[in-house]
Amino acid sequence: MATMIETAKELLQLGTVAVVVGYEKGSGTRRRALFLRAADQVDRLVLDERCAQNLAVYLSKAEVKELGRPAIVATVATLRSILQLASEKQFVEGQAVFIAIGQSGDARVLSKLSEIEEFVRSGSSVGGEKSDLEVGPTEIQALPRAQRWEFWQDELSKCIRCYACRASCPLCYCKECLVECNRPQWIPVGAHREGNLYWHVSRAMHLAGRCIGCGSCSEACPVGIPLYLLNAQVAESVSTQFGHVAGLKADATYPLSAFRPEDRESFIK
Repeated sequence: MATMIETAKELLQLGTVAVVVGYEKGSGTRRRALFLRAADQVDRLVLDERCAQNLAVYLSKAEVKELGRPAIVATVATLRSILQLASEKQFVEGQAVFIAIGQSGDARVLSKLSEIEEFVRSGSSVGGEKSDLEVGPTEIQALPRAQRWEFWQDELSKCIRCYACRASCPLCYCKECLVECNRPQWIPVGAHREGNLYWHVSRAMHLAGRCIGCGSCSEACPVGIPLYLLNAQVAESVSTQFGHVAGLKADATYPLSAFRPEDRESFIK
C-alpha cells in the first residue's frame, strides 16, 4: 500500500500524469472509484480484495479524457481489459500508465503493452476479487438443460433494465447500443421476461470471446443477478471451441471477429 501511494504521488508531482484513478473507502466495507489530481491527496488511496470495480471502464469516458493522461491503479482484471481493448484498437500504448502491485507488494508502473502482458502472465494479483456467489459456472453447467433454463429465467426476470451492467463493463464501449435502436427495434425495451431475456442473451453474445471475467457486471447489478455466471459459461464455450482466452495479448483476434478454416464447428447442429 505504501509503495502504491508513493508511486502515485511521484507521478503527479513530476507531471507524468494529470490524474490518478484508484480506489478509496466507500460506504460500509465497499470501495469506490477515486479521481486524484493533487499529490497531497494520495493518502486516500486503498487497494485490497474489496476493490472489485474494473477501473478500465473510465478510459472511454469523455469527461475522464478531458482531465488529461491518467494513471490507473490496476488489478489484473483491469490490465487484462486493457489488453483486450488494445486488441480491438480501443486503447493506444501510452494513452495511460498503470500502477500494479506485484506479489512481493512492490508497486510497478506499466506503460507499455508488452509490460502489461508480462505482468498478467506472472500471475500477480492484488484486489479485484469477485463477489461470493452461491453457485459457480461449473455447477450451473452441470444442471439438466431444463433446470438451467429455469434458473436463468428466474434470475433475469429480476432485471429492471437500468443497464448498470453495461455501464460497468470496459468492453461495452459502443456509442449507441443495440438496445437503444428503435428503427427497427431489435430488443424490447420493457423490463419484462421476454425483453430481459433478449437483452442479456444479446449482451452475452456480444461479449463472447471478449469478456475477461472481472465480475463488475454482477457487482454493479442492483438486484443481484449473477451475470458473471452467464458470461463465464459463454467464455468456457469459446475456450473449448476455439482455444481462446480473452485479455492475454494486445494483438489477439477474438474468435467471433475472424474466421479460420481449422476452427472446430461442432457447435453447428
